[in-house]
Amino acid sequence: MASSTSPKSAFAGQLAVVTGGASGIGRALSAALRAEGARVVLLDVDEPRLRAAADALACRGELLDVRDAAAVEAAVAAIEARDGPIDLFINNAGLCQTGEAHRFTRGDWSRLLDVNIRGVVNGVQAVYPRMVARGRGCILNIGSIAGLFPTAGQVSYVTSKFAVVGLSQALRAEGADYGVKVSVACPGIIDTPMRRGLSAVGVDDDSLRALIPAGLQVERCARAILRGLARDQALILVGYEAHVLSRLQRVSPALGGWLNARAIRWLRGRLGVARPTGYVPSS
Repeated sequence: MASSTSPKSAFAGQLAVVTGGASGIGRALSAALRAEGARVVLLDVDEPRLRAAADALACRGELLDVRDAAAVEAAVAAIEARDGPIDLFINNAGLCQTGEAHRFTRGDWSRLLDVNIRGVVNGVQAVYPRMVARGRGCILNIGSIAGLFPTAGQVSYVTSKFAVVGLSQALRAEGADYGVKVSVACPGIIDTPMRRGLSAVGVDDDSLRALIPAGLQVERCARAILRGLARDQALILVGYEAHVLSRLQRVSPALGGWLNARAIRWLRGRLGVARPTGYVPSS
């Protein structure tokens, strides 16, 4: 007879660690996990938000910069020494960057890729060997629809999220025989502080934000992700646009590319972006 375990009870008693847990999707996931009876540790680089979130959720919060591999390894080791084996590790910390690629500096690229790719790799490297050694555990990486549909105007973000999706899918295959589950969540537009504070290179921020839909409530996003995780889904799509665009990219990449080109032309027109007339080296 099939098990009737519900998503509500799937995480009860488990130890979950969430990077970028002080706000946005990370905080909403932490709150949902706490409501389901999980023990939660928040990791974040923003101390005021971290303390506020930890107090509100009655859980432990620890300062951590995910770009620092040694610090991530030390944090994981300390958590397991104090609280026991980590059942669920959520790589959620991330940055978003919009604008056209010819305007990006090397610093723009480095800041985003260091957090969005290297931060995820550091989390995996710290926790995955431990899970393999004991034959159980789960890693959830937070990707984006931008990791499935290559949105123009977000080239660096797309680069990072395609990497996260690929890493997750390959690691899931490797971990299967070792008892380690790996999933990646790809939300569409979600109403988070990151969306509300979105900025762009070379574009007026307020004008850009006015063109972006409000998106799905972050609490609904978190619940959808946990439902998918409880079902051990490899890829968890969240939001209408995530389902539509991922299917479009599978069925007709050429049509997706055409729509992307039309969308970026429309966006340039609405934002008054002029074609550049001379090459200026980035720094």
